[in-house]
Amino acid sequence: MTQKHDILCIGSVLWDIIGRSDRAMRVGSDVPGRITRIPGGVAMNIAMALSRFGLQTELLSAVGLDDEGRELIKAATARNIGSQFVYRSEDLPTDNYMAIEGANGLIAAIADAHSLEAAGPKILRALEDGRLGSKQSPYEGTIILDGNLTTQLLREIANSELFAKSDLRIAPASPGKAERLVPMINHPSATFYVNLEEANLILHSNFQDSALASQALIEKGAARALVTNGGKDASFANATQCVSLTPPEVLVARVTGAGDNFMAAHIAAELAGAAPQDALQKALDAAALYVSGDTPL
Repeated sequence: MTQKHDILCIGSVLWDIIGRSDRAMRVGSDVPGRITRIPGGVAMNIAMALSRFGLQTELLSAVGLDDEGRELIKAATARNIGSQFVYRSEDLPTDNYMAIEGANGLIAAIADAHSLEAAGPKILRALEDGRLGSKQSPYEGTIILDGNLTTQLLREIANSELFAKSDLRIAPASPGKAERLVPMINHPSATFYVNLEEANLILHSNFQDSALASQALIEKGAARALVTNGGKDASFANATQCVSLTPPEVLVARVTGAGDNFMAAHIAAELAGAAPQDALQKALDAAALYVSGDTPL
């Protein structure tokens, strides 16, 4: 097969339904705001961001054959994101994510990724049947993997010959799913992109800064780790070094998708040859631009 993409994005592709208000909120708040419906999911968010950086991406996911699914595939095509290997099912509806955001950040969110979970290993068929790779000739490029996959499937991927030669970049879908990624910790090429809460859940610890958490992930077995800590600090670590920087100060206009944009910017910078500190700075700048509301969706 002639490769027409730079990166595979494996995981959730769904509709984000986001309610935002410029007022601080608490449980039970009923306030005016805006409700939007946009393409989302970790894999899709990262693919969209990588596309803005000029990189070609291909999705491996599950999307229904319903109207929502057809519309979502059209949205991917319009953004120059490949979807030819997406598993399409008549029985599984297209997944959704719902979130409420206030001036004080994310208030609550529910991720309905049941169709992705039900599809399981079917979303990986192209990596095994020769279209993208096989056990005899595994895929050798960069693969982004998100934590919306089931623990069982992630465990299988961690030990699969199909991923033995890939450059794996791993992102939890949320703190609630961070521990699903534990089976991936010893993959020889795994780079973890997590926030401090997620890092502590994986490590069963209570680190207070990103540098210590990133180094602990390396000690636990990760090849490389990037840990963010809101507006306080962010760190990159591997077996030989740890680099920490402070994010730019910005007025936060949105939250959902910020980590995905951080990850995409870092990967794009590294693929362009940036050194660790420069790649981390570019990722922080891109995330700041996104949360400020200045990055197009």
